Amino acid sequence: MPLIPRLHTFDSWIEYRDYRLLWIGNFCANSAQWLQLLTVGWLVRGLTEGSPSSSLLVVTVGGLSTLPGLLVGPWGGVLGDRMDRRKLVMGIQSFMAVLAFSFALVVASGKVEVWHAYVYVVISGACLSVTQPMRHALIANTVRREALVNAFATNVLTIPGTRMVGPFVGGVLVASLGFFWNFALESLLYVCMVLVFLPMKTPYSQNRKSAERQSMVADLRDGIRYIWKENRIFSILILLTLIPNVIMQPVMFLLPVFTEEVLDRGADVGGFLLAASGFGGLVAALIIATFGFVFKKGVVSLAMVIASAVVVLIFAQSHWLPLAFVVIGLFAFTQTTFRTANGTLVQTLVRDDMRARVTSLQRYGQGLVVFASLLIGWFAGVTSAPTALTVVGAVALALGLVFAATARRVRALE
Repeated sequence: MPLIPRLHTFDSWIEYRDYRLLWIGNFCANSAQWLQLLTVGWLVRGLTEGSPSSSLLVVTVGGLSTLPGLLVGPWGGVLGDRMDRRKLVMGIQSFMAVLAFSFALVVASGKVEVWHAYVYVVISGACLSVTQPMRHALIANTVRREALVNAFATNVLTIPGTRMVGPFVGGVLVASLGFFWNFALESLLYVCMVLVFLPMKTPYSQNRKSAERQSMVADLRDGIRYIWKENRIFSILILLTLIPNVIMQPVMFLLPVFTEEVLDRGADVGGFLLAASGFGGLVAALIIATFGFVFKKGVVSLAMVIASAVVVLIFAQSHWLPLAFVVIGLFAFTQTTFRTANGTLVQTLVRDDMRARVTSLQRYGQGLVVFASLLIGWFAGVTSAPTALTVVGAVALALGLVFAATARRVRALE
């Protein structure tokens, strides 16, 4: 009788204490992020109910959090390569805890307005544009290089896993108790993350020598040169991320509108849909963490962009609630698989002294999400949510096919 092969799903989690603490902290931070996404969208939907611009405002507030990344993100990467990444994240997350609870008090006062929500997500987005790349960069600082693929895939579990828990709980809280408790819980999750990071160390980081120090502008310039001239493969991988991370990301922001207009349901079902997307991503991350990549990671990245676009086209026609649950889960499956493959390639190839800058620049394109959200939100308002989703899927599919046909260097990446 053949022996059952040992599964490697949680090897890094079990072996590396510091990575385990990072994973738990990331779980808390990602739970807060998804909780905020759900709650702010439904808050703005409630504040603008009956307005012809409601769809535009809901989608825009979801994408607005990415806008500060255009200005703040690259400088956050420079800071991450100049100072202790762990301490940088802890300081910013502490501020976010205070910010979230302050906004909860504004909501509880009954005087909250749409512009309050916009200000809140802009400030929160500026913080996130620094902390999120740093939390990814810290993975390579808490495990050995040979464990990086497993560690990165296992860390991805914190994203779909929290997408299941956060929106599920958040949707129930909104429907039963109101918005205050969601933002208060968001604040508490940030506090928990900071507490978990306190005993964490980064034994595999490589500090720059003081003699190598130069101005922040020079550091940023070196990071850009490293990507666009010295290692062109990074520029190709970053451009590829624009399809799922910019063009298709507004699909998630359209969920409140799609849920009400097409499925004729409320915030509780909206939370369940986000939870279903979390389940799809969780399955993808578990498979990768357990078995690794059967095909080359470059091929997987290209294939998942195309598959994700096809799924968006199907979701646009998903008027039956059970079908919508399945399709949004498949969408998250393809998105998670792409981000794991693409992110692992970048973290494996980059030098540690450039890690924070490259990771931040990799996410730079997400600052463009707000413009895509504005366009798609406006289009959904003048047409319909299904029509807007169809256009998103068609554009993403066309671009994905172009990349698949021309990006030979990406296809060759193991």
